[in-house]
Amino acid sequence: MEKEKNVYYTVSTEVQFSASHLLRDYPGDCARLHGHNWVVRAYYRFTALGDDGISADYIKLKSDLSRELLPRFDHRNLNEVKPFDRKNPTSENIAAEIFRICRENIDYDGGKLVEIELWETPTDMVRYGEQ
Repeated sequence: MEKEKNVYYTVSTEVQFSASHLLRDYPGDCARLHGHNWVVRAYYRFTALGDDGISADYIKLKSDLSRELLPRFDHRNLNEVKPFDRKNPTSENIAAEIFRICRENIDYDGGKLVEIELWETPTDMVRYGEQ
């Protein structure tokens, strides 16, 4: 007898924003104000497809991410954006905040946010998720 499979689909898209920050109490160049072209990738997991064979519409996902993230972060000094006016705007802290924003504001039937990737440079990124 064949074991039943647990099938899921992970759907992802990305948005980009430009923003500056400085790292408090950092013993290097990043303690000075500097900017990045940040790339955010959001990953949603679905356990079923709709009747049309689609789990999530990429266009809607990208639009929802843009709506929630760009007004908060794009062309901003992140040290002046809550909660980073008090919390150090490290990539790790920014990724966790983006996850919180997405979890609270972007919801899909049958889908669950599982991970955020935040790219600070083309070679450096952090992933954040919650179990």
